[in-house]
Amino acid sequence: MFDDVAPKYDVVNDVLSLWQTRRWRKVVVDAMEASKGQRVLDLAAGTGTSSEPYADAGIDVVACDFSLGMLKVGKRRRPDINFVAGDATNLPFADNSFDATTISFGLRNVNEPKKALEEMLRVTKPGGRLVIAEFSQPVVPLWRTMYTEYLMRALPAIATKVASNPDAYVYLAESIRAWPDQDHLAAWLQESGWEKVTYRNLTGGIVAVHRAFKAEESTPDSAAAAIAAHKGPVAKLRRNIVR
Repeated sequence: MFDDVAPKYDVVNDVLSLWQTRRWRKVVVDAMEASKGQRVLDLAAGTGTSSEPYADAGIDVVACDFSLGMLKVGKRRRPDINFVAGDATNLPFADNSFDATTISFGLRNVNEPKKALEEMLRVTKPGGRLVIAEFSQPVVPLWRTMYTEYLMRALPAIATKVASNPDAYVYLAESIRAWPDQDHLAAWLQESGWEKVTYRNLTGGIVAVHRAFKAEESTPDSAAAAIAAHKGPVAKLRRNIVR
């Protein structure tokens, strides 16, 4: 499915988001706080649009995705970026390989998202950070109703006119509706062993950017200890995670 939409993927995303994707991605880059000399893993990177700001800043970035079609399009456009095919639940990287890891609008497409979060923890260095951008739940009831109507009615209709595979965007709408809200994703992060979990709502909660850190001291029992310490629902941590 993702191979089919690869040629027009970035343009269609801009149209369907009403040109908000660029702003959302900038928030992610700012929250990553990556710098030269660091190594960044960009998961669900698709054609590499989300990886470009790091490469342009001279940061060593690996763009990883399971769609070979997406990777081919990205490699043709940006041969300077390291594109790697990989499964988020079984990443082809050694433990503690990256200073920071990010995934934008791809976690909900993973069959086992909690396992993916554990894999991201494994490949991130102690003290490293994770930044996730994902569609979420608008926090204002009226806005939530309007957004749901757009997802189920307007989005598929627009996709029919601009996308190469409109059915893929029907799936997109359905997957967004079924995805857990901000607090549930924050709880998943804690349960997976990540610490200092915070999130920031964008565009009224249509998108949420979560940030978390790996414990400074990495031991075989660290993830288990973090899970044992987590009790009950996570508090609502709508903090500003960019300077």
